[in-house]
Amino acid sequence: MSELEKTFDILYGIYNKHRRQYPENSRGSEQMCLMWSTADPPDEIEGTEPFNDIEEAFNIAIDDEDALELYDMTLKEASIRILEIQGVM
Repeated sequence: MSELEKTFDILYGIYNKHRRQYPENSRGSEQMCLMWSTADPPDEIEGTEPFNDIEEAFNIAIDDEDALELYDMTLKEASIRILEIQGVM
C-alpha cells in the first residue's frame, strides 16, 4: 500500500467520523467540506475538531491558509496536500 493510499484511508476515517454528525451531509461525495455543517458552516475552520483530528493523525500543523485550501478539496486532493505538508511529496 502506497503512502498516498495509507493517507487517504486515515483521512477517510476522519471524514466519516465528522460527516456523520450532520444529517444534511449524509450523501458523502468525498468533499472535505462535508466534515462541517453545510447548512450552517462555521465562520472559522482552522482549529476545529476535524482539523485537530487531521493534525494529530498526521503529526502536522494546519495554518489558516492550508485549512481554507483543504476545506475546498476532495479527499484525494487533500491526501496529496497532507503528504506535501509532511514533506513526503
